[in-house]
Amino acid sequence: MKQRVTIATIACLLAAVFSCTCLQAQETVVPAGGNSWVTGLSARAKEKVTNEGWRNWQTAAAVWNTYLRPAKPGSLRLAVLLSVPAGESSIAFTINGKTNAVKADKAGMHRYDIGEWDIAAPGYVMISAQGLGKTGGVYAEVKEFYISGSAVDSNTAFVRNNEGNYFYWGRRGPSVHINYDISGISDIEWFYNEITVPAGNDVIGSYFMADGFAEGYFGMQVNSERERRIIFSVWSSFRTDNPKEIPEDQKIVLVKKGRRVTANEFGNEGSGGHSHLVYPWKAGQRYGFLLHGTPLPDNRTQYTAYFQDPDKKEWLLIASFIRPATNTWLKRLHSFLENFIPETGNLTRRAYYHNQWVKPRNSDWQPLRTMYLTADATAGKKYRMDYGGGLSNGRYYLANGGFFNETAVLRQPVTVVRTDTMPDIDLGKLNTLLHP
Repeated sequence: MKQRVTIATIACLLAAVFSCTCLQAQETVVPAGGNSWVTGLSARAKEKVTNEGWRNWQTAAAVWNTYLRPAKPGSLRLAVLLSVPAGESSIAFTINGKTNAVKADKAGMHRYDIGEWDIAAPGYVMISAQGLGKTGGVYAEVKEFYISGSAVDSNTAFVRNNEGNYFYWGRRGPSVHINYDISGISDIEWFYNEITVPAGNDVIGSYFMADGFAEGYFGMQVNSERERRIIFSVWSSFRTDNPKEIPEDQKIVLVKKGRRVTANEFGNEGSGGHSHLVYPWKAGQRYGFLLHGTPLPDNRTQYTAYFQDPDKKEWLLIASFIRPATNTWLKRLHSFLENFIPETGNLTRRAYYHNQWVKPRNSDWQPLRTMYLTADATAGKKYRMDYGGGLSNGRYYLANGGFFNETAVLRQPVTVVRTDTMPDIDLGKLNTLLHP
């Protein structure tokens, strides 16, 4: 039996052909300003990633790395939009060991096709660019990349635009959090936790937060090559990013701070009371964090933080704050790992969080066994997928940054088999640090 070919059938076939062709021809824009880092520089180099893209590319030593994460294997075609303000430049682009070079000599932004690569598996791809030669003052100003091919679809992950300042947040990388299950435990007065940062993971810009609670946070961070801090802060109940706007009756009140501890106000992420101790904590060492919270008369709550260096076998008072307009025991207990310097968002940091215990009012210590992982909006928007968390050798870990291909399952309860012992802490002696 012969099948009739109707005009409608031909139209459908043509529509399918043209639809396929158009889909293959579609390109996706990858902004250089939100997805790139520059390495290989000397201290005096001027190269910089800005919201507009790569700027001041003067030295051949500069290596520009841009990251994206295809969700499937296939072909990846790449083009770039750049300007050479003066002269001619030769630039090499490398993906997975294969290099294609382009010559550019046009002022103003122009498109240059770079080439095509085979992507063998889903996961992060690094586009690496380096100058081969130039006759002008700079190699190029790069604004964005165009990607297409069978490996590219709507699930390809990268920072897509700067709405909500996501070039900044995306370059910082995703933050990850441990949420502790305290259901069935009431009137929690003490929260104990320990952190170990493995060697090589103490990246500048990292904040390893141990004892988080509904009204504040307590942990340790890397501020620079020479400075590290133990940080304890409490938010005011008055919501503002400017501490000067807080009414006097809602300001955080400093009760006492430890020796060599700096205490003041903070803003820009809510506002409240801040304290920090400059302290040379070390990667590979295990540190203890102890938080006390208790409601006071007249609708106030006092929070006190203690830090333990195991080498010295002693607890240090960081600070004690009173939060007005608050009457509560400790609640919403959590930990987190974040990076606060965008220039180090291309590096991986990892930490182990272990031996979590709480002590309710008039009761013994109780271990926290069940916890689950969450992540921030950078991960939620799938702009960055390099975040991890879960069990490792009986310890809970958090990891982020560096464009590793692990992406942990969020909001999945995990039970830790507790092998550590109950904290042996003389709470009465701690009280003498606060009230000698």
